[in-house]
Amino acid sequence: MIAPNRYAEWLSQLVQMPSVNPTQAGPHSGPPGEGYLAAHLVEWFKQFGAEVHVEDVHPGRPNVYGLWRGQTDRWIAVDVHIDTVGVEQMNDDRFSGRIANGRVYGRGAVDTKASLGVILALLEAMHQHDLTPQANLLIAATVDEENGAQSAPIFARWLRRQQIPLSQLIIAEPTLCCPVYGHKGGIRFEFTVTGQASHSSTPQLGQNAVTAAAHLVLALDQEDQRIQALPPHPELGTSTMTVTIIHGGTGSNVVPDSCQIYAGWRSVPGDDVAEITARIQALAEHSCPLPVSMTVLGSIEPFYQSPDTAWLRQLAEWSGFKPTIAPYATNAWAHSGQPYECVVLGPGSIDQAHRAEEWVEISELEKLARIYTHWWGL
Repeated sequence: MIAPNRYAEWLSQLVQMPSVNPTQAGPHSGPPGEGYLAAHLVEWFKQFGAEVHVEDVHPGRPNVYGLWRGQTDRWIAVDVHIDTVGVEQMNDDRFSGRIANGRVYGRGAVDTKASLGVILALLEAMHQHDLTPQANLLIAATVDEENGAQSAPIFARWLRRQQIPLSQLIIAEPTLCCPVYGHKGGIRFEFTVTGQASHSSTPQLGQNAVTAAAHLVLALDQEDQRIQALPPHPELGTSTMTVTIIHGGTGSNVVPDSCQIYAGWRSVPGDDVAEITARIQALAEHSCPLPVSMTVLGSIEPFYQSPDTAWLRQLAEWSGFKPTIAPYATNAWAHSGQPYECVVLGPGSIDQAHRAEEWVEISELEKLARIYTHWWGL
């Protein structure tokens, strides 16, 4: 039905449309945000026969929802995020969409424009051949995933407002097309330590915020060791606490008067966000010898569902992989506990995501197309 290179052509075109999340934008990002790509998706969805809905998440950065009516009353959906991480560490392949060596190259090639390219190729073929999916089909092109999966609950609320009786949802992420039924959640913290500047030749006249922050960093590391000694979740393991960024100082001869620390708690089912937040606040105040403030930048819940369902078994058969769990978080967090099933699945390896060189194997695109062809009833 579809020429094998059509998936790669669609993906190449998508990669050439920069959609870097504004929180990670830089000099080489092009126009930051997803607005340009979202506008094209509105037109493509309409061209391929969809009923289209647009919902602003941020000004000029909307979720785009396309609905195709099927032959039954059942509803299925795909959530594919259209923002990418930054490109400042990349080479000239940033947005090339180059097709070579059986791969497509460029930012977003695997995370997650690969899934979107396959979807658009299938929708195009459905329109050209006047095909109707078995179930009603919803494609949600969502924004702001690379900033803590912020638009996921907005899409979940939209589903409830529309009273769509969804039965199955795939969250598009690079899993080598292996169905994923669980992953950790997360809480992101920012700490600001406040000191007093002075000349470095007279440090006793100042209060060194970086030195004070070092005490806090070590305390957070000890907290990570503590929680990893706790009884683990049977599949997702233990929670973790990781310091990821530290900023401080204004000059080599100035005692720093401020220092910022960023850290993340990766949570498992049973973790209580309020309880964890209170514990970390108390730890910071106790361990840091200078005044420290803490801000929770965001949190997402762990995602977990039973691995023993008929749909997961079917996806495993189509993909050739046993269902598994993932170490990273996805938009699936917003759909835990809903009456519909949710699975994370997409082409390519997460090992290629967010790297200086990003690519996906075209054979992975073809594998996903076969899975979707079965699932959509084509």
